Amino acid sequence: MNLSIEEIALKLKSAAQFIGQRVVNREEVIEQAFCALLTGEHMLLQSRTGVGKTLLAEQLFGMFDGANIFRVQASKEQQPDTYFGGLDIEELKTGIIRHNTKGSLVECEFGFIDEIFDANDFTLRALLSLLNERRLLRGVQNQPALIHTVLASTNYMRVTEVTEALLDRFMFKALILPDKEPYNQFKIAQKYLQHGGRTTAPPAKIPFSELRSMHDIITGKNDQYRISIRPEDLYFMNLVVRHYEFLKNRALRESHKGQASSHYNDFYISPRTQAKSIDLLRALALLRARTSVTHEDISKLYFVFSTVGVPEDVALYKKAFSAVQNSLLSAHGFEQISTLLAFETLLMHIREDHELINLSLGELTQTASRRSFFDWFKDTFGGMDKTVAQNQRSLEKFLSEFSPACDEVRELKAAVEQLMTKVFQEIEREQARRNEGATKA
Repeated sequence: MNLSIEEIALKLKSAAQFIGQRVVNREEVIEQAFCALLTGEHMLLQSRTGVGKTLLAEQLFGMFDGANIFRVQASKEQQPDTYFGGLDIEELKTGIIRHNTKGSLVECEFGFIDEIFDANDFTLRALLSLLNERRLLRGVQNQPALIHTVLASTNYMRVTEVTEALLDRFMFKALILPDKEPYNQFKIAQKYLQHGGRTTAPPAKIPFSELRSMHDIITGKNDQYRISIRPEDLYFMNLVVRHYEFLKNRALRESHKGQASSHYNDFYISPRTQAKSIDLLRALALLRARTSVTHEDISKLYFVFSTVGVPEDVALYKKAFSAVQNSLLSAHGFEQISTLLAFETLLMHIREDHELINLSLGELTQTASRRSFFDWFKDTFGGMDKTVAQNQRSLEKFLSEFSPACDEVRELKAAVEQLMTKVFQEIEREQARRNEGATKA
């Protein structure tokens, strides 16, 4: 793909606008859906009947050329072969389960499963590995799948052990409520009169190969384009996520007060979901023609941590974001976090190569140079060329004199202090082993 970041963003923006002209007043869900496509993740759409879930899915997939689309209306009578292809009868006679996958979900890049919770638990369980690992694992059959993104719709939530596991496979979730605002109803009626509720061919389609290339950019597999995230922003993201979990669980506790049964499951964001949210940050930056992640992108991580369309859920994430951001901005916390993370990088370099501690501190700081550390050292010691013996004492002094401006920075400082203690203990043990070896020799 020879497109620039700006050209990629323009193509995606044009596609989203085209869908928005057909699916009225669903801009945020459309943006969320494009994030699902860019990250190669699945999306679940929940709503009452007749609000355009199928139209949205069909119009979204219709924006791309060169991809096969699997469509199915789920039902309780269906068996896994509905999704995987019919069983090979001759193989079955010998006791081997093998599916003929031609034309099945296994061999399609896009999938749309309507009313997914109408499927029985046996079938849903069979779908789990296909959606997550992109492999068909049935009997002796272990076959890679072409699946890029599956959109599923439902009119209701059915809670079982299997459906909870299935929900975890859908990183993006949206609740689409009926739009009763008169003007929006008027626009919807206009579109229905014009197109009869059918999809419309776009003036230009995006080749699926380009979507795959965009996905490689998002997941860091493209050497030509890099979307960067500063360490301090990555740390900030984790602070926001933690605070959101706290607020969410506090709200859950309050909602269960006074109830006869106070048992409920704590809200929990798995490390896997939190790690994958980094891909979402890159996708949001790409959609805005940027090569670096900003706080604007972090403010929209409710796309994966919340259900879009549930106002109180989204508001809680935005509250967590604002609270942490305001705390750090008011105390110059971002600068302090940047300094501590640079110091942490320096310690990690020493931990990986203990010989670095034998360099003069002036040379040592080149391994993780940040202006704040250079300035502190010059102000304290008047230069950068001190003896090797001072290294440990100088590093310890830098951290001991570092005064955190807020609780978030204080917590990070404590973690870096623990790391520094471990690094110097490891160096001391290694030096002791060397001295013991030299004595025996």
